[in-house]
Amino acid sequence: MCYTSGMKKFPDGFLWGAATAAHQVEGGNIGSDWWEWEQTRGRERSGDACRHYELYERDFDLARSLHHNAHRLSVEWARVEPQEGRFSDDALKHYAEVVLALKDRGIEPVVTLHHFTNPLWFARDGGWEDRRAPGRFLRYCDAVVRILGKHVRYWITINEPTIYVSHSFLFGVWPPQARSLWRMWRVSRNMVRAHVAVFRMIHQVCRDFGLREPAVSIAQHMTALVPCGSGLRCRFASWLRHKIFNESFVDALVRRRALDFIGLNYYSRQLVEPSNWGIRSLLSDVCRENHRPVPKNSVGWDIYPEGLYELLLKLKKYDLPVMIAENGICAEEDASRWIFIRDHLRSVSRAIGAGVPVTGYLYWSLLDNFEWEKGFGPRFGLVEMNYRTFERKVRPSALKYAEVCRTGVLSAE
Repeated sequence: MCYTSGMKKFPDGFLWGAATAAHQVEGGNIGSDWWEWEQTRGRERSGDACRHYELYERDFDLARSLHHNAHRLSVEWARVEPQEGRFSDDALKHYAEVVLALKDRGIEPVVTLHHFTNPLWFARDGGWEDRRAPGRFLRYCDAVVRILGKHVRYWITINEPTIYVSHSFLFGVWPPQARSLWRMWRVSRNMVRAHVAVFRMIHQVCRDFGLREPAVSIAQHMTALVPCGSGLRCRFASWLRHKIFNESFVDALVRRRALDFIGLNYYSRQLVEPSNWGIRSLLSDVCRENHRPVPKNSVGWDIYPEGLYELLLKLKKYDLPVMIAENGICAEEDASRWIFIRDHLRSVSRAIGAGVPVTGYLYWSLLDNFEWEKGFGPRFGLVEMNYRTFERKVRPSALKYAEVCRTGVLSAE
């Protein structure tokens, strides 16, 4: 890292860009478990979302105009394999065209194979709890990799597995809305097995076809877990949550030598204050008295840029490159979006200066989009969406970030 008069120069070849996820932007994902859940239990229905499935070239033109050299997207399993064992040539062709559209614009694709949604047939027949899940996921991924592999180097097999597991099987706020530690453990185990199998398959396919060496990872959500007080219970709960929610999945894959880099998703701080020594309290209770206050985003998450620096330092022990696969803010005032990006990039630069091999930063998200159980209310996008007309409007924060993407330099302002 180079510092000149307070300016921070990022390494040559650094990946700059933003991220999207298929269900959140494409629209019309009628074959997925989330679509079915939205019709009866969700706050809002994703509907047409951003119509990105048909307007992706317009969105990639915007990304190019903002000097992005990388873009993270996801492939929708429910579109590719709408019935078990039967693959859609049209969907595979579509995603090949999407990836080529990025390449034609000089944008490196970072392809996610699972971003929370599942085909309805899969969800109804055991989902990720079933012992057949890793094999089913491998079959789908193999079909995708054989089509896209010659155009894609960076692969993320599963987005935020611990969030999927906790929200669906611990807190019960996402489909299938279960609350069972046993079911949570079973799903986690199957996701580890699925990633390892797909990791090995991607490397084998690339060898078989004489392609360049791929870089395969997960996108691991990590939260800055800060004890509210100095007592043993707060400190122990913070340590326990970090081990379980931040590190356990990564540790399992490192032991199996199944990570080429670490994809890190970071948003917020959790001020840990368990009310008792029970396992649910240790794993979930937070401060309710607004001790140690910090600014918050529009859905109440703490804004804590130093947490990104602290987590990156903790990842240094793995001796693997790190890509910031998501980092973003939902905000009513766009000025706070640029402050968020600037302050988190300062944390990234500090970590690089401390020897952490960070290779890229992908803001969440390129577009305002459907934010799962929260619906369309939260606005994370560099590009503002009018959900009635589908007009896209570049925000001022996007232009400030674009200058960093263009120059690789973060000014002192």
